[in-house]
Amino acid sequence: MARTPRSAHPKTPRIRTERVAVRMPEEGAHGQWLRSIRLSGFTIIALGLIVLAVVVLAPSLRIYIEQRQQIAALQAAVQDAKNSVGELKQQNARWDDPTYIEAQARERLDYVFPGDFSFLVIDDGATAPATTAQPISKDIQTTKVDWVQSMLSSVFTAGLSDAPRNELIAPTIGVPTPTGSPTP
Repeated sequence: MARTPRSAHPKTPRIRTERVAVRMPEEGAHGQWLRSIRLSGFTIIALGLIVLAVVVLAPSLRIYIEQRQQIAALQAAVQDAKNSVGELKQQNARWDDPTYIEAQARERLDYVFPGDFSFLVIDDGATAPATTAQPISKDIQTTKVDWVQSMLSSVFTAGLSDAPRNELIAPTIGVPTPTGSPTP
C-alpha cells in the first residue's frame, strides 16, 4: 500500500486556542518540604537497613529490659532478706540477756520464782454474758430426743421430697415448742 503525501489531503482549518496562565493554589511549608524530598537508591537502602536493624534489635532490646527488671526485683528481694537477717540477729542477741529470758518465761509460760504468787484472771469482764431463752436450772435434765429417729426423718424428708432445698423444713422431734410441751 502506497502512502499518500500529506499535501494530498485536504487541509482543514485549525481553530486557534489561546493559552491562559493558571494560578495554582499556594502550598504551605509542609507541601514544599514534601516535594523537596528526593528518594535515591542510597536513601532507600539506608531506610531498609534502619528498618532491618529495628526488626533485628527490638526482640533483643525487649529481652534486655525484662532481664534488667528481673535483676532489680531480685536485688530488692536480697535486700529484704538481709534486713530480715539483721532483725533475726538482733532478736537472737536479745535471748542472751537473762532479764529478757525471765520476762519471756513470765509472759509466755506463766512461770514465777519460788515464793512469788501468780494470779490468773480468767474473765476480765470483756466478754458479754450469754443470753439464753431458757432459765438455768440447778437440776440435771435429760432430753427425750431419739437422735436416730431424728436423723432418719431428716434423711427421708430430704430424699423423698419434691420441694426445693430452701423450702425444706427440718423436723422438730422432742424439741420443746413455745407452749412448753415437747412434740412427739
